[in-house]
Amino acid sequence: MQLTKEKAIVWIMGPTSAGKTTLAKEALHVLRKKGLGVIHYDGDEVRDFFGPDFGFNRENRLIVVSTIVHLANKSLDAGLNVIVSALTANSDARNFVRKNAKNLILVSLECRIETCIRRDRKGLYAQALKGEINTVVGLNSKYDAIENPDIVIDTDRKSKEESVGYLIEQLNSTLRLKQNVPESSGRCNSTLPPVDGIPKGSG
Repeated sequence: MQLTKEKAIVWIMGPTSAGKTTLAKEALHVLRKKGLGVIHYDGDEVRDFFGPDFGFNRENRLIVVSTIVHLANKSLDAGLNVIVSALTANSDARNFVRKNAKNLILVSLECRIETCIRRDRKGLYAQALKGEINTVVGLNSKYDAIENPDIVIDTDRKSKEESVGYLIEQLNSTLRLKQNVPESSGRCNSTLPPVDGIPKGSG
């Protein structure tokens, strides 16, 4: 895939508690600080649109993913870069994203299940281990590795700051993201400056 467009949809996939939302929020902060127009869509937030009784079967999960793709494409058409953080565990959902998301950069987070359980702020793994829920992908059902992602980040080994820095670095080398600068300056930097000022302990 030739990634040469100025704007992109950066779709972050990975197991529950692998750090998708945290990474997306941190990257959003860094890119906006550099002057880029960026919006973030999170899978859990979009799921909330459908109400508390919305299920977790393949059809429901695909509805969430297709909704995010629609929102992301509309935002891209409006001139924004887009960051998505979403589990996207099923093959039909992943295929839908690859087929329909414009200017897609697919990011895969790799993290051991033991680490995900330890980081589980929402307590989903704990509930699944107690038998209270049975919808946690990676525990109640298999989480398959993502085929041919554009960027792979090992969040098991990398810290939050290292993961964000690596993502920005890879976006610089994979996709020319132009930085927005005032027209009066008469210039436009074609790549992002080095990452700095990443807030500690947020997310």
